[in-house]
Amino acid sequence: MADVVQFRLERMADELDDLERRGLFSHAEIDEIVRRRRDFEYRLKRPSPLKQDFVSYIEYEKQLDQLRDLRKRAILGELRQKRHREEEKEGRRRDKTVKWNNSISDVAGVRRILDIYRMAVVRYKGDLDLWFRYLEFCRERKHGRMKKALVEAIRFHPKVPGLWIYAAAWEFDQNLNVAAARALMQSGLRACPKSEDLWIEYLRMELTYLNKLKARKVALGEEVVTLEKESGEAKQWKEENKDLFMPLNEERGDAEGSDLQEGALEKKENLFWQQGSMILQTIYHGAVEALPSSMSLRKRFLEILDSVDLAHSDELKIEVMENFKKDFSHDVDYWDWIARLQVSNSANHKDLKREVVLSKLDRAVQVYEEALKVLPTAKMYSLYGKFWLDVIFSDREDSIPMLSNCGVDALDFSSSILKVYENAESSGCLTEDLACQYVSFYLQTGRLEEARNLAEKLCNGKFSGSANLWILRSSMEMKWLTDKSSSMSMDELHSVFELLKNVLSRLSLPEAECLWLMALKFFSNNKDLFRKLLKNLMIALARAGGTDRGFSIASAIVNWVLQRDGIEQAREMYKRFLALPHPSLKFFKHCIDLESNLSFVGDGDALRNARKLYELAVAIYDQNREVWKDYYIMELKVGTSETANAVHWRARKTLKDTIMLSVPNDW
Repeated sequence: MADVVQFRLERMADELDDLERRGLFSHAEIDEIVRRRRDFEYRLKRPSPLKQDFVSYIEYEKQLDQLRDLRKRAILGELRQKRHREEEKEGRRRDKTVKWNNSISDVAGVRRILDIYRMAVVRYKGDLDLWFRYLEFCRERKHGRMKKALVEAIRFHPKVPGLWIYAAAWEFDQNLNVAAARALMQSGLRACPKSEDLWIEYLRMELTYLNKLKARKVALGEEVVTLEKESGEAKQWKEENKDLFMPLNEERGDAEGSDLQEGALEKKENLFWQQGSMILQTIYHGAVEALPSSMSLRKRFLEILDSVDLAHSDELKIEVMENFKKDFSHDVDYWDWIARLQVSNSANHKDLKREVVLSKLDRAVQVYEEALKVLPTAKMYSLYGKFWLDVIFSDREDSIPMLSNCGVDALDFSSSILKVYENAESSGCLTEDLACQYVSFYLQTGRLEEARNLAEKLCNGKFSGSANLWILRSSMEMKWLTDKSSSMSMDELHSVFELLKNVLSRLSLPEAECLWLMALKFFSNNKDLFRKLLKNLMIALARAGGTDRGFSIASAIVNWVLQRDGIEQAREMYKRFLALPHPSLKFFKHCIDLESNLSFVGDGDALRNARKLYELAVAIYDQNREVWKDYYIMELKVGTSETANAVHWRARKTLKDTIMLSVPNDW
């Protein structure tokens, strides 16, 4: 191994001598470079070099080459200034050029980085990140090894569409070889026929090529239209500047010759349009045949059709839409996409007329109504309701702010979404989530009384076992009672308490966690009802004993009592929870952390209480190593060596472990 490293270092001698001779690096810096390279070379010659070894070596060489380039520029600047001063003295005209003859040091750095990349990808053939770094470096430096690297990458990873796209893009954009790019795309489609990205990028490449051909003809003076749709301003500008597009081969002649020439140009232009249309059709049919069940592929093709203007493009769009409906009419996502497509363009325009917006909205509604005739499912109703929520409320993530842009009050359409929920209920498609949306809509529009009545009807009917709906109803009742706190009666308070008691008895602790906390906070000012509620909580925690399901509720209550009533009341509270059968270990740790924090701020009883909690914890969880470890660490922190050793001895005896408890190095 040492011989190989020494051989590689000796091959660097000419480069290092050149760097020193040209004044780019000093002798001491050359020694440091040799030392660092020797270290990296030894790492790479290990039996199993790490990926990070290659990456670190490459990063070092890149930084070294950047430093060499900066110093080269600085030397050239100094030489240029020196020459200017000499020319000023001699009265000669300034010559800005300063020659720098390339030598071995100008290319050795890039060559070495490429060699390291080559060794890295040979060692880690399956690492795509390394391959792409290698290719990107070749592309940035415009090195001739790029083509060979692409061939090797594709040979090892023929099923990675991104590599085929990258290779074709390089041939098309950098190497300007359209035939090679097309061949790569077609080979990629044979290797990865199920890749949507490959089909779409192939189509984009072909259309881009046609646009480049048209741009070339425009530069030659032939009047052609690009494949992209033009705005009205662009067309008007072309009409006003016809003289700028006069053909180079125009000859002054009679009117008949001019007409023949115009006819020939028009024929050529139509040929381009037809060629683009044929490409689009061919790629579309091939993609659909390879991916017949891909909805996103059809959507992306339609987006491209909307952005280009080709011969027979409207006919092709109609064909795509008909096939789309034929193949996906059983899919609710198709209908949702079609409906939203009717209003998608309206959301980006702020000056649309009211009649136009309402017309687009009506078309979207008609699509949803047709969809419900074909697929009267709960999901279809849910998507229909979500559409109306996105239209009415502009603060949603997928909102459609088309109504606010034209001055229409969105709440005027409240009846439309309520009709959707009512139809879903009457057809038996009202799910738990949809029912919660139904009630929540009333709340969002400020109709609390109607929301209460609806929630009561749903909870007493089909959704009597729905946890979310019961929680929503209970929170509404507490909100309703809070809003009329000035006229709150004991009967109403007891009524809400009985409702909560009924709901909480139905639900498990994890499901009702937030509701427990809301209820305890709501009844905190009524000692009698708060005591009853806490008693019910104790019963629920006892039923779930030995698990961590009630840990967060108990911890939140202790923290809340600590902030409101002080530490003594908080201690009484956590003692009541710890008196339950088999209390949670997480709750033990929470109480211990509470006492430990108090001991650091000078509470004299906190340390004693923390020790009591640990003793109780290790009595219940005596085989838990983490509890003994935490107890031992606490004694190391705040106790004495005798107490720490005593805990350590008891832990070894209980755990029957002759190995000492591992503790952090800080202790």
